[in-house]
Amino acid sequence: MTDSPHTVVTRSNRGQWENHVEGRPDLSRSFASREEAIDAGRSTADGLGARHVVEDAAPTGTIIDPQTKERP
Repeated sequence: MTDSPHTVVTRSNRGQWENHVEGRPDLSRSFASREEAIDAGRSTADGLGARHVVEDAAPTGTIIDPQTKERP
């Protein structure tokens, strides 16, 4: 790995997953799934010679059925 000044951070943000590229906001993107974001984040980090970090999402504590807005 090179001494890239960038780090690619994959994290949850309000129900979506995003890749934030420190120092390169033009490369930051959002994704619907964690897996998709991690794959893209890894690819971006590889291309930049940067480090890739995945931040675990804090559990929300409540599971709601989106069709009824009620707990299952």
